[in-house]
Amino acid sequence: MVLSDKTILKMLNDHSLKIAPLEKEQIQPASVDIRLGDTFSVVEDSPQGIITMKDEIHYKVIKSNTYILLPHQFVLATTMEYIELPDNLTAFVEGRSSLGRMGLFIQNAGWVDPGFKGEITLELYNANRCAIELVCGRRVGQLVFAQMDDTALNPYNGKYQGQVGATGSKVFLD
Repeated sequence: MVLSDKTILKMLNDHSLKIAPLEKEQIQPASVDIRLGDTFSVVEDSPQGIITMKDEIHYKVIKSNTYILLPHQFVLATTMEYIELPDNLTAFVEGRSSLGRMGLFIQNAGWVDPGFKGEITLELYNANRCAIELVCGRRVGQLVFAQMDDTALNPYNGKYQGQVGATGSKVFLD
């Protein structure tokens, strides 16, 4: 069941769902808007020119209120919001149609597990032929919350728990 604004507000007020910072205007009828944070990470070139899943990937981290995303460039970004989901709630990350229509693809694996705590790392790709200016604080997507039928037996406690900033891949830890 997708949560309504009424239920989201109730959960925020009783602190069973935590989102900070949060402005009242971010709460929509069936979602909460998420905003672009000020940390961006770009994959550093490897000497071999190949990224493998067995070796740690190195990133250049950039802290800035703006970032120019060049055509056909990929960058990791973070949300301003730090979230904490209870063990019986999951969330879907959805990009904004207005930005997709500019050629800005916003993804994160699309799913936030129950029990997750942290900022959400977003994968941004510019499919356009023009550069796109990314600005900290700009609405880039929304979280849609779904109530589970019961609490999770094993809530999320993985390698990205507590992440802050645009966190690079840790696939090499698998």
